[in-house]
Amino acid sequence: MASTELQVALDAAHAAAEVIQGLYRRNLDVRLKADKSPVTEADVRAEQVIHELLQARFPGYGFYGEETGRHAMDADNIWVVDPLDGTKSFVREMPFFSTQIALLRAGRLVLGVSYAGEYGEIAWAEQGGGAFLDGKPVHVSATGALDDAFVSAGNLKTLAQSGADWTRFGALAARVNRLRGYGDFLHYHLLARGALDVVIESDINILDIAALTVIVREAGGTVSELDGSAIDLDSTTILATNGALHAPVLAAMRR
Repeated sequence: MASTELQVALDAAHAAAEVIQGLYRRNLDVRLKADKSPVTEADVRAEQVIHELLQARFPGYGFYGEETGRHAMDADNIWVVDPLDGTKSFVREMPFFSTQIALLRAGRLVLGVSYAGEYGEIAWAEQGGGAFLDGKPVHVSATGALDDAFVSAGNLKTLAQSGADWTRFGALAARVNRLRGYGDFLHYHLLARGALDVVIESDINILDIAALTVIVREAGGTVSELDGSAIDLDSTTILATNGALHAPVLAAMRR
């Protein structure tokens, strides 16, 4: 049975999706933030809706949002939110954008909701409760050999600039069965339901993947940074796998 926190997070994701869908394909003005990433009215209004709903139900919780920044970060429980992950896709009218809501408790991500309304999928999970996609339980694949693996890679800019790491990634790519680049929420949803085996990204923000790490983990997978360290609020890389392939991929990327 879903906790109150999960139910409210699902409600908030649906409310944000209504805002986003109402503004999709409306030729909105786009401005660039200090980090050169785009933001639209949809981003801002969706985060406002999420923040207001979560704050009303859990006033003592902190909030870390893509558009409004960090609030009450010393709280035991902190909502981690990207109201519109995939703004560039949204602006170019591609359906690969989503609302991401996660809960960080005592330094550990324990709940995640990933709602891709235009694409037509919603995934969620909370610690100890399993992972679900469109209401059905999902589980990662059982693939155990690299030469059988389906791998998806995204946001590889920093890896491409790194020299030796890029060479190691190329060697890994030559060993696997298929290499694709589905990106954003999509390759994590595919991983959680067993259609992919590995996801690699080297240039991410924790807000993009916080909820998705919980979903993959609760689907039986393993998540870390590319050097094997644990995911935290400062993470900029991610390796998400079906678990069985985690150690082999880490070894390949470290050689």
